[in-house]
Amino acid sequence: MQVRLARPEEHDRVGELTVRAYAAFTLGPADPYVAVLRDAAARAAGGELWVAVDGDLLLGNVTYCPPGSAYREVSRDDEGEFRMLAVDPEARGRGAGTALARLCEDRARTHGAVAMALSTLAEMTDAHRIYRRLGYDRDPSRDWSPLPGVELLAFGKRL
Repeated sequence: MQVRLARPEEHDRVGELTVRAYAAFTLGPADPYVAVLRDAAARAAGGELWVAVDGDLLLGNVTYCPPGSAYREVSRDDEGEFRMLAVDPEARGRGAGTALARLCEDRARTHGAVAMALSTLAEMTDAHRIYRRLGYDRDPSRDWSPLPGVELLAFGKRL
């Protein structure tokens, strides 16, 4: 498995993978968040879009949010953050999610971050297992709601 920046010609595939990975957590195709998940080009422009690949097989992707990125939601100035960690349902269990999260931690260190922060839905228990294995703890003081009925849980880790 290789982790690298997504190439522009991969953006459509990355977007569709992200939509598939999040399908159980959206309200279906009409959910406005589906368009955000699908728009990999915007994520690449507003952050760093990383992919995990095995040859030509796209396993997963994540948006790392460097300092100044509009995609940052819960991180403080001295923290790193990543969003939309997505692993193809057919590729789960191969370590792509862990590799992508670790990559984001490495990127944050290069930006001088001393910690990581992220938010996730309570229902995303597979992601929670990855975060806990990597040493993240729940941070209920940063739980938040971007929209009525959408409650996000915060996790954090010292680097």
